[in-house]
Amino acid sequence: MNTRTQTKIIHEGNHMAEIEVELTYTDHDWSPYLSLIEAQKLDQLRLTLRKNNIKTASRLARIYHLTPVVVA
Repeated sequence: MNTRTQTKIIHEGNHMAEIEVELTYTDHDWSPYLSLIEAQKLDQLRLTLRKNNIKTASRLARIYHLTPVVVA
């Protein structure tokens, strides 16, 4: 069983977050997969962004504000 860190991107509203998670690689067909703790980390980040709690979200990941661009 090997683990590797990968950056995941989460979009919620006008925000985007980059979070590091550990993927577990095995010989099973379901490989690679997230551990329960890593999945909960993603869920917590998604909920904090949904609540617009940027301060808490910034402790978990790198947060970006997305601005739509209008091309005339």
